[in-house]
Amino acid sequence: MQRRFKDYLIISLKGIAMGAADAVPGVSGGTIAFISGIYEELISTISNVNISLFKTLFNKGIKSFWKELNGNFILSLMLGIVISFISFMRLAKYLLEHHPVLIWSFFFGLIIASIYFIGKQITKWNLAVILALIVGAVIAFYITTLPALASNDNSLYLFIAGAIAICAMILPGISGSFILIILGAYKTLSDALHDFDIKKILIFTSGAVIGLLSFSHVLKWLFKHYHNITLAILTGFIFGSLNKVWPWKKTVSVMNDETGDIVNFSSITDLGTLSVYQKQMNDFESYKTVLEESVLPIHYSELNSYIASSQLTTSIFLMILGFLTIFILERLGSKK
Repeated sequence: MQRRFKDYLIISLKGIAMGAADAVPGVSGGTIAFISGIYEELISTISNVNISLFKTLFNKGIKSFWKELNGNFILSLMLGIVISFISFMRLAKYLLEHHPVLIWSFFFGLIIASIYFIGKQITKWNLAVILALIVGAVIAFYITTLPALASNDNSLYLFIAGAIAICAMILPGISGSFILIILGAYKTLSDALHDFDIKKILIFTSGAVIGLLSFSHVLKWLFKHYHNITLAILTGFIFGSLNKVWPWKKTVSVMNDETGDIVNFSSITDLGTLSVYQKQMNDFESYKTVLEESVLPIHYSELNSYIASSQLTTSIFLMILGFLTIFILERLGSKK
C-alpha cells in the first residue's frame, strides 16, 4: 500500500521506542518492533539486501533500487533508532545508576504486556508450539544467569561479538547490549565509541552487518515455514528474559574495572546490591556486575540495611505504566 508522510513519521516514532529499549542492557528493541507491528516487515526488508538488489541499482537506477530496498521504511526507522539511541543512552545510564529499581520496574511491566500481545498472535496451539515456548523460555532464562566474561578487545573476538549481539538485538526478549556484557565486549565498544577508535568501531560494525544479513534470512525462512512455532519461541524468549529485568537484585560477584579481577561482592561491602553501593560511594566506574540474583522487594531492603527502599508503590505504578505503554504501541501497530 502507498504510505503517506504521517505513516513514515509513525515508523520513526516506533524507531525511537526501539532505540530507547536497545540503550538499556536487558531490554530488546526487537520486542518493541514486534509489538508495534513492524517486525516481520523489518526482517523481510533486511533479508532482501543481496547481490540482486545491487544489480537493480546498476541496471535500473537508484529509484528502482530504493523501492526494492523499501528504502523509505528503513530510513524512517533508522532515523528514529539512531536519534533515540544516542540521546537516550546518557539518560538510561543516569537512571540505571541512580534509580535502577524504578527503570527496571517500567520495563518489567512493558515486557509482561509483550508476552500477552506476541503470544496472542499464535493462531494454533499444539504440542510442538508449547514445547517451542518452553524451550525459548529456558534458553532466555539461562542466558540471564550467565556471568559476564572479562573484557576482551581482540579484533576477531570483537567481530564475532558484533555478529552475535546484532542477532540478539533483533530477537524479542534478548538484549544485544546484555549479550555484549556477557561476552565481555560492552566496555570495549563503549570505550571505542567514546575515544572514536575507528578501527574497533569498523570491526564491530562489520560483524554486526554480516550477522544481521545472515540471521535475517534464517528468521524470514522460519516465519514462512514455521510461523506459529517461531512466534512461540520468541514469546518464550521474552518470558525467560523477565529474570533479567526483575527490579530487585542481589549482587553476587563483581569485576574490578581497573584490574579485571572478579571478586565476591560480599568481600567489598556489607550492602547486598552494587547499584546501592555505587550510589552511596558516588562511584559508578570501579566495579561492574558479573553475577546477580533476583530477590523479593522486602529482601532487597534487608540486604541493603534499609539504606535503599524497595520503592514498592512507585515500582508497581511504573509496572502498570509500562504495561499500558505496550497497549499504545500495539494500537499504533494495528492501524492500517
